[in-house]
Amino acid sequence: MSIPLLPAPPQQGVDGLYLAHHGWLLGWLRKKLSNAADAADVAHDTFLRVLTARKPLNAIEPRAYLTTIAKGLVIDRWRRQELERAYREALLAQPEHLAPSPEAQLIVLEALAAIDRLLDGLRPPVRTAFLLAQIDGLGHAAIAERLGVSVRSVERYLAEALYQCHLALPS
Repeated sequence: MSIPLLPAPPQQGVDGLYLAHHGWLLGWLRKKLSNAADAADVAHDTFLRVLTARKPLNAIEPRAYLTTIAKGLVIDRWRRQELERAYREALLAQPEHLAPSPEAQLIVLEALAAIDRLLDGLRPPVRTAFLLAQIDGLGHAAIAERLGVSVRSVERYLAEALYQCHLALPS
């Protein structure tokens, strides 16, 4: 007696995924963000990520898949808002006549967000070494001592960070 095999679940395209789960995702995001407009933006960006993914869609657990993408986007949004808040506070501390134009402020905010994304993409020891060198002005030996690694490791970390910075430059 053979047991019949269950058919494999059908491959669900992005359109099917959207139709089946957009309403649920939007509701989940509304609870997380307490703002319908932000929730709609993040839901849109989530499906845009799915649509532009390099890998073909094969979500066995579609809600978990969408939640993972949406959580990352929410974290990115919160980080950007924190950067904007810190920048605005720094602007308020300056004399009014030194304040940059709204266009310059937008350029700075976009640059800060790009730098934040770049730093977030680095491995923790590489990021720490890079920040110690660039912000604190520490030399290789001091960084090595602080991180408990060899000077050669610090050199590799900094080379990796600079290479990633080079890759992030516009062509």
